[in-house]
Amino acid sequence: MTGQKPEGDRKHPVDETLPPLKMFTSGLQHVAAMYAGVVAPPMIVGPACGLSATETAFLMGASLFTAGIATLLQTLGFWKVGAKLPFVNGVSFAGVTPMVAIGKSQSPGHALPVIFGAVIVAGVLGFLLAPYFSKLVRFFPPVVTGTVITLIGVSLLPVAFNWSQGGNPQAPDYGSLTNIGMAALTFVIVLVLRRMLRGFLQQIAILLGLVAGTLLAIPVGITHFSALSQASLVGFPTPFHFGAPQFDIAAIVSMCIVMLVCMTESTADMLALGKIVGRPADERTIEGGLRADTLGTALSPLFNGFANSAFAQNIGLVAMTKVRSRYVVATGGLILIVLGLCPVAASVISLVPLPVLGGAGIVLFGSVAASGIQTLASAAMEKGDNALIVAAAVGIGLIPIAAPDFYHALPKNLLVVLDSGISTGCLVAIVLNLAFNHFGNRDTETAPDTGAPGDPEVAPPPRLATEGGAGEPAAAPAH
Repeated sequence: MTGQKPEGDRKHPVDETLPPLKMFTSGLQHVAAMYAGVVAPPMIVGPACGLSATETAFLMGASLFTAGIATLLQTLGFWKVGAKLPFVNGVSFAGVTPMVAIGKSQSPGHALPVIFGAVIVAGVLGFLLAPYFSKLVRFFPPVVTGTVITLIGVSLLPVAFNWSQGGNPQAPDYGSLTNIGMAALTFVIVLVLRRMLRGFLQQIAILLGLVAGTLLAIPVGITHFSALSQASLVGFPTPFHFGAPQFDIAAIVSMCIVMLVCMTESTADMLALGKIVGRPADERTIEGGLRADTLGTALSPLFNGFANSAFAQNIGLVAMTKVRSRYVVATGGLILIVLGLCPVAASVISLVPLPVLGGAGIVLFGSVAASGIQTLASAAMEKGDNALIVAAAVGIGLIPIAAPDFYHALPKNLLVVLDSGISTGCLVAIVLNLAFNHFGNRDTETAPDTGAPGDPEVAPPPRLATEGGAGEPAAAPAH
């Protein structure tokens, strides 16, 4: 068309740089969406390891700092490290339960060094396994990826519901009308802003909604400024602040299992994000992404951080805002590093009350589930056993959400995998897809359309509604 660059000369939206103000505000929006998820694990692990409130705050700053480093590795990358997608990394919740168990089994002075030693070994092991693990991408056709993306969104929704109630079930105001009312008000504000605004302002509707919700929460009394008044201006996560790493076999085995779980979830997240941004994640992309995850994990204990993995909630933000530039997320990574080095700045972000964050989170996480449903629409659900595969995988994946104590009588080592609905649902979908669509004895005329790569009769999946406006052509996949 006249006035447009030829297709081959245009940069893919993932590789575009934006104006500085838009880059900063969009990156800040990513930080606001994932801040609570980054600081929550150290808030749980710190007391379990016998840390004081001051030491736990130090651990939270270290987690922000290492999340920023891991995000830069993922978005910018070097050599064969990094998916180079708008992919946010942070402390993985999968490691919280085993780290708490390790903390309780060790004396207070040794708990964190043992955890850090186990995380280092798990990160190195994952880095070495990345080239082999990435080959599993062939087992993720649309019937599998759609199921997993849907489970990612559905699994995150209880987090938003918990935030909407106040975040702490032991608090007297947990689930109060005030908390739920503020969450509902923020939810409505975000929807109205997304509907009424246009252009750049529409893209930062989540950030604007969080700011508006926080301001409205001040007279209600749920916005607290105590953290801001107590925070120091400058702080640095001193290397090995809690002591040199120690290596315990049982702890190492537990964290290696966690690393495999994180790699499975990250693979699913990369496939989801690749579809949303119009650059499908191939084997090389997944290998680079897993290397970034695991290298970030191996380096984190140096600065008193934990295992890092993909943050699925930010995938919902990319889907909703349509801002696909990886440099926006890299800017978010830089902001995280600054927050880790400047406790006062981190405290400003923490002013957002959890009910406000929960109201916005419902929209964000619901967007991820909606993307999964759109992917399933291309999985030929009317043919063969694909509907059965989805039914079984979603059913198993919802167990930890619908019945959190379902596996309570099983060995604790198994809970690392079973308590993650994303991991269990993903494994069930992969196994059933292999059993029904690959190893079954079917003739070629009635074989179900799995959408597997390399099938010449399978049409490419339709462009997601989150990838652009109506009638906009889909971006060509990167090779």
